[in-house]
Amino acid sequence: MAKALLGYVGGSDPRVLSEMRRLQQRVQDLESELIRMQAENDMLSAAARRDDSVLDIDVPQAEPALT
Repeated sequence: MAKALLGYVGGSDPRVLSEMRRLQQRVQDLESELIRMQAENDMLSAAARRDDSVLDIDVPQAEPALT
């Protein structure tokens, strides 16, 4: 009965196994890319925080813009 529900009789289809391996590899590749991008984002965020320290300087009165 279970075999009839699955639509085939016999062992696993090699095409299905090949596709499953390909998809598993793709998932691993995407996970690696995600880790790399998270590390890059953390590095860029840290650099942005360092650059923001210049903006923390108190200026008693705004200077006029040059025209």
